Amino acid sequence: MDALALTAYSLGVAVAFGGRSWLQRRRTGSAGFNGFSGAPWSLERAAGVLFAAAVVAGLLAPALAVTGVLGTLALLDGTGTRVAGLGLVLAGFTGTVASQAAMGNSWRIGVDEAERTDLVTSGLFARVRNPIFTAMLTAQAGLALAVPNALSLAALAALLLAVQVQVRRVEEPYLLRTHGGAYRAYAARTGRFLPGLGRLRAAGREAAHAGTTAG
Repeated sequence: MDALALTAYSLGVAVAFGGRSWLQRRRTGSAGFNGFSGAPWSLERAAGVLFAAAVVAGLLAPALAVTGVLGTLALLDGTGTRVAGLGLVLAGFTGTVASQAAMGNSWRIGVDEAERTDLVTSGLFARVRNPIFTAMLTAQAGLALAVPNALSLAALAALLLAVQVQVRRVEEPYLLRTHGGAYRAYAARTGRFLPGLGRLRAAGREAAHAGTTAG
């Protein structure tokens, strides 16, 4: 099972990042990678580093399990759990690739303040604002179940923290600055990672609330 998980995760990373970047470059002339945002010691930069660390740890966790260097956590070990985890890995990366395709030429890794891409609100993005991250977290959680060791759990924790910081501190402020009311209206009706959860307050309600408070 560890070898299967390593194969599935490696292929998922290769397709979702390597394959998508190659396709993006072929279509637009740019691989879509904008690097890490923020100053060297900022939360924005930390999110990028954590994201990269999570992916590397996700690759190492099953590799070290296959070689016997890292043992499993008995509390989480079980055939049914491992099989379900492998299914989540496959489903998560399938969802990642599907969400990237839905973004089309607007897909990016990182934020370039000087760049303005189209706001995608249809398809999977009509249900949640960040389906790529939701799918990636699903795959990472699946890996932690398929290969239950300390490193796979650390990779999941790192990705979860990286995604929260990236979305809340980097991407949402950028999208509000770039698309203004259009993004706020979209975010007011669409959940952040899951349908209905993490919606932003509509501008009109914010203004009404401010007026009531002032009065």
